[in-house]
Amino acid sequence: MWNQQLYDDAVKLLQSLIATPSISKEEQGTAQLIGNFLKERDIPYQQHLNNIWAKNKYFDPAKPVILFNSHHDTVKPNPQYTRDPFSPDVVDGRLYGLGSNDAGGCLVSLIATFLHFYERNDLAYNLILTATAEEEISGVNGIESILASLPAIEFAIVGEPTQTQLAIAEKGLMVLDCTVHGKAGHAARDEGENALYKALPDIEWFRTYRYPKVSETLGPVKMSVTVINTSNKAHNVVPADCTFVVDVRVTEQYTLEQVLAIIQEHVQCEVKPRSMRMRPSGIPLDHPFVLGGIKHGKTCYGSPTTSDQALIPATSIKMGPGDSARSHTADEYIYLDEIRQGIDSYIKLLEEIL
Repeated sequence: MWNQQLYDDAVKLLQSLIATPSISKEEQGTAQLIGNFLKERDIPYQQHLNNIWAKNKYFDPAKPVILFNSHHDTVKPNPQYTRDPFSPDVVDGRLYGLGSNDAGGCLVSLIATFLHFYERNDLAYNLILTATAEEEISGVNGIESILASLPAIEFAIVGEPTQTQLAIAEKGLMVLDCTVHGKAGHAARDEGENALYKALPDIEWFRTYRYPKVSETLGPVKMSVTVINTSNKAHNVVPADCTFVVDVRVTEQYTLEQVLAIIQEHVQCEVKPRSMRMRPSGIPLDHPFVLGGIKHGKTCYGSPTTSDQALIPATSIKMGPGDSARSHTADEYIYLDEIRQGIDSYIKLLEEIL
């Protein structure tokens, strides 16, 4: 195979990453592994906290930039593991281990692709590789913490397990803390103003409201009330306050600000977003990378899950080897053939535009 060495090195690196615990916020070991991997190949790199990044050899400030991004942190091992989560065992073509599928296979496939193009001096774009931390917790010390150090990005490929199909849109996430005020009173008498009852019309609105614009790939904006509380500790006191949490999944048809404004127009409670960071994202169907993917038989779909794509301020696509259904599961694995296909797919689609 023409990129056999890239594949062999990618698998070896992935096995080393699996064997090195890298729970979110504790990725020092895997950051060092990735840095050493680049250093051994005479590729200069930079590091901030546990984030590593590198530029192609003939980086030209006059050219636009394509970003290759994936993460090297993992969740904690699922308690139902029957194997050692840090033992990178190959059995029947499967490479087992925590982070093998999410997103180690994607990361090493992108690194292999970066190496494939690294020495080229005829590229139409610059390439930047980022191996980032804290993706699993949407932490502020991940991709966000190095964006200011990177050149402006025109297009980004975010490596997440999509079976190498094209996730052309991704829902954003906005978590809302809602508060309703009433007046305390004795539950045995007709006094006070029950804040819980006052909250019910707003809760019902969140349950039933339908946004007029529906995404072709992601469907409608989805709102779910997930937590309800009062400060009451006693059964016989009318609650003077009620707080509830709303999980809002926003499609590319709206900005977070637009959705928040619509909510505030319709409800009486106080609404406070926890953050406005996790934004919906998407890519036009006529983008050259998408057209190249369709040409090579890839399918396009919308992803309901969030990733670092939400934090990258550029046109982006989510794509990589592996299957998101295996992410965060016990005895996580990726097929070795999926890594091979991942490298091939990245290279073929990038050849269409580079």
